[in-house]
Amino acid sequence: MELKTYKVDSFNLDHTKVVAPFVRLAAKKQGEKGDIVTKFDIRICQPNKEFMPTGAIHTIEHIVAEYIRDEIDGVIDFSPMGCRTGFYFTVWGDRDEEFIAKHLLPVFKKVIDWEGEIPAANEIQCGNFRDMDLEGAKKYAKQWVDGIESKGWKCYK
Repeated sequence: MELKTYKVDSFNLDHTKVVAPFVRLAAKKQGEKGDIVTKFDIRICQPNKEFMPTGAIHTIEHIVAEYIRDEIDGVIDFSPMGCRTGFYFTVWGDRDEEFIAKHLLPVFKKVIDWEGEIPAANEIQCGNFRDMDLEGAKKYAKQWVDGIESKGWKCYK
C-alpha cells in the first residue's frame, strides 16, 4: 500500500516500526537568523496498542512542563500528542535524543514520586483543572522511566 507523504513529520513516521517508550528527534528547523529549534517525540505508549487517559496525560503535562525548565535551558513547549501516546517537546538549540532523555529522566521520576498539589491545577490557571489523575500519571511516568533505563532512548532497535 502506497501512502501519501504529508507536511507533518509525525504523519510520515511508520508507527508500526517504533517501539515505545522512546525519545525521537521529530524535527529540526533553522530560522533566517540562524536560530535552531528542535522538536522531539517523547513516546510513552506503544502506538495503536495503548494510550493514556486524559487525566493522566494532563497531570504529566502540568508537572513536566513546570519542572523540565529546571533541567534544560531554552524550553519552548512540552505538550501532549492528540493520539495520547506521548508528548512533543520543543527546545531552542541543536539538542540530541540522548541529551533530552538524560534530562527528562529526573523530571519523570519527580512525577512518579509526586505528592500533593499538581502545579497550576485550579480554575484560574488551567482550562480543565478537574481532569487530573495523579495515580495514572505516576503509572505512565514509571512506564517511560523503566523503558528508557532498561533499553536506552532508541526507538528503532
